Amino acid sequence: MIKPLLHLPRHGFSSEVDLSNLKALLETKHAVLWLDIQDPMPEELALLEREFGFHELALEDVAHPHERPKLEEYEQHYFLVFYSVGLTEEDEPILAELDLFVGANYVVAVHRQPIPEIEEAANRWQHNQALLEHGVGALVHALLDSVVDGYFRVADRVAERVGELEEAIFRGADQQTLQEVFILKKRLLGLRRLLGPERDVLNVLLRRDLPFLDSRTVVYLRDVYDHLARITDVVDLQSDLLTSVMDVYLSSVSNRLNQIVKTLTSVTIILMTVTLVASIYGMNFRNVPEFEWSYGYPWALSLMAILSVGLYILLRRRDWL
Repeated sequence: MIKPLLHLPRHGFSSEVDLSNLKALLETKHAVLWLDIQDPMPEELALLEREFGFHELALEDVAHPHERPKLEEYEQHYFLVFYSVGLTEEDEPILAELDLFVGANYVVAVHRQPIPEIEEAANRWQHNQALLEHGVGALVHALLDSVVDGYFRVADRVAERVGELEEAIFRGADQQTLQEVFILKKRLLGLRRLLGPERDVLNVLLRRDLPFLDSRTVVYLRDVYDHLARITDVVDLQSDLLTSVMDVYLSSVSNRLNQIVKTLTSVTIILMTVTLVASIYGMNFRNVPEFEWSYGYPWALSLMAILSVGLYILLRRRDWL
């Protein structure tokens, strides 16, 4: 599905565009064209190759998504891969690949899943007269800025979830809580693998003298880069917090296990001492003096009780019980 949006200085915006004559339209002076293509069909990709002359390698990346974020330069255009991130009701990240073709006076956005930030960027472009003065560079900034702003909602929810899991761990984690910790840590790792290359893409946009970016647009892109750096720091911080929480949990489990072992060892020592006394007086020898003693039985029981109480007091003082 193709949604065109054309801006002409004297006529304003129009969504009525003849897709079969895009070459002539792009030659119009000061015209800026934006095509939003969702879930492209083969014939739509063929139209892009025919009307815009996009490189076959770039179109191959579009036809086979799941590319890493990158910026590639071709003879007549630039190809940029970025990602939008959303959340399901179960707080699972949804990654939506956004492929951008950027030329002298056009931007073509191709994506498979719906991306709400595209509509937001379109509204910003149409209702901000200052953006129109900076051509496609302002449109690229509006798209990337809207996408990166969406990361903050995901980062805030992740931070809330990390706090909830941290409290659950300190209250006493069960197997399900631990599983959620590992799942969330895996998701954070996935986000970190995404944010790193995207920072590299923005770094290239800022450092190269690209023809579709003027000095004012570069300043605004630097702000987007700063936002992305902040989100990266948040993701790293939350990942470190989860690691610290797991370390605390494992340490508490180890301490609890040590205490259990000490308690069982203490009980074993007491029982072994009592058993020793019983074993001595249970030997089958004829000449054991206490066998003929009328107080032998109370003596043995008293000895067992004294040893048990004495060992209990000693082990209690050493914090083993």
